[in-house]
Amino acid sequence: MAINLSHHWQKIQTFLFPSLEEELGSTTEKHRQLIAVIEFARVSSVLSPRYHRIGRPQDDRVNIAHAYIAKAIYNLHTTESIIERLHCDPTLRRICGWELKSYIPSASTFSRAFAEFAETSLATRVHESFIKTHHSTSRFHNVLRDSTPIEAREESIKKLEKTKKPSQKKRGRPKKDTVVQIDEKQKEEQTRLELQVTMGLDEMLADLPKACDVGCKKNSKGFIASWKGYKLHIDTADGDLPISAILTSASVHDSQVALPLSQITEQRISHYYDLMDAAYDSKIIRDYSASKGRVALIDFNHRGPNDTRSFKKHEAERYKARSGAERVNSQLKDNFGGALIRVKGHAKIMCHLMFGLLALTIDQSLRLLT
Repeated sequence: MAINLSHHWQKIQTFLFPSLEEELGSTTEKHRQLIAVIEFARVSSVLSPRYHRIGRPQDDRVNIAHAYIAKAIYNLHTTESIIERLHCDPTLRRICGWELKSYIPSASTFSRAFAEFAETSLATRVHESFIKTHHSTSRFHNVLRDSTPIEAREESIKKLEKTKKPSQKKRGRPKKDTVVQIDEKQKEEQTRLELQVTMGLDEMLADLPKACDVGCKKNSKGFIASWKGYKLHIDTADGDLPISAILTSASVHDSQVALPLSQITEQRISHYYDLMDAAYDSKIIRDYSASKGRVALIDFNHRGPNDTRSFKKHEAERYKARSGAERVNSQLKDNFGGALIRVKGHAKIMCHLMFGLLALTIDQSLRLLT
């Protein structure tokens, strides 16, 4: 844990909280949680260089970004609900940056600002800045890789595409030149993963599907659950700290995101072990971790009765730490706005989720200090 994180947190507790309570009156636990997240997020330092547009003052964009952080912390589902809360709670309003009710922008201004935040990946960049500032010097033991379903309120791409009437299958034996596609999806997954070995990070990210579609995943009880929307892939470090995240189409196999997610994570922190479930069981992924000097502990996707691979005793003990990934997924959905999403489109949904992940990351970092 970086020293400056502890020092800054101590100053907030010792000086900022008492001075704000003297100025604003009594504050709730949620108020103090929001103050701390805003102080460490430093949105203005990330936002300022990118905005030179005519319109409302720069400060208003920063305040609106603070309001979207508050929306995640208060686990509110709509922009209208946070605007209403700002009008009813003068302390919350002033924490976000507006002195008077009349200064709060309209819902349409909030919407335009959010579109700009989504377009420029503001929340993702603020989260990256926080991790690099306060955790890049730490050496973590484990990074836990997992994905979680994200349900969306929009049409899936398969429904939007114009479907062609399938041609009738001809009777008889297929011609010698005919390619019989036994498992097209599995073939596509393997091809993408193999190609990623020769790709740069930007190329890998651009290649990942991002449209809304239908996905399926085995849940904790072993049942297959399906949903319409997206899939959020998260790398989590020791202490339940989200380090990086990628949003893809729901149908994208977890293994296809392992390499790009790993590359983003290693740009931000250092660690020794990569912990993943059986969906990532691939020699390519294991070899990649080894090439970076790390050990990949991946649960085994046994392929037939002769596949008797298993963890050694010490590996099985370390692998238990992977449950931290599931806690982060639950935290994001239960407490930071990830369960019910009203915005539509990949960029806006990612922006919504990253405001929640940003608040979760800073909050968890401070909890680890205490």
